[in-house]
Amino acid sequence: MFFKFFSQNTGHSENPYIFRKFSQLFFWLALSLVWLPSNGFAQTECPSVNVKIQNISNNTGVIACAIFESGEGFPNKFLKFAPKIMITQISGTDASFEFSDILPGKYAIAVIHDENRNGELDTNMFGFPKEGYGFSSGAEVTLSAPSFSDAEFLYDGGVLEMSINLNY
Repeated sequence: MFFKFFSQNTGHSENPYIFRKFSQLFFWLALSLVWLPSNGFAQTECPSVNVKIQNISNNTGVIACAIFESGEGFPNKFLKFAPKIMITQISGTDASFEFSDILPGKYAIAVIHDENRNGELDTNMFGFPKEGYGFSSGAEVTLSAPSFSDAEFLYDGGVLEMSINLNY
């Protein structure tokens, strides 16, 4: 039928109904090809651990956030033992970190508000922190820093959102 339609078309529209239907079909096909890349191939969120730090008391210094894979060096030796560390300038009372390329497994996060930028959590003569600190899973400081197992969380390889409040 299409062969017959095209071979007999001499510039006069002998069959306007078929021509109109063919035009409508072509229009919808073109529209679907325009729509497909924006919706059919839309990117999904990349797997990551997203950490929001809350309750920052001032804009002095930096916030350091470190992910540990084991208890070795947790929580205060992050420069030596944490495989992923992010540091950011402070702007306001919140900070955010996005850790990508994290394999599924068990992890713990330690955060410090390094006000004097010396790369460590400063303590007083009794060992109590003088700068802000926080840990994943709501782990708290009692008479000593929490253990890795206190701050441990399970990451399944997807997108994980968590919040950590700083304590001063």
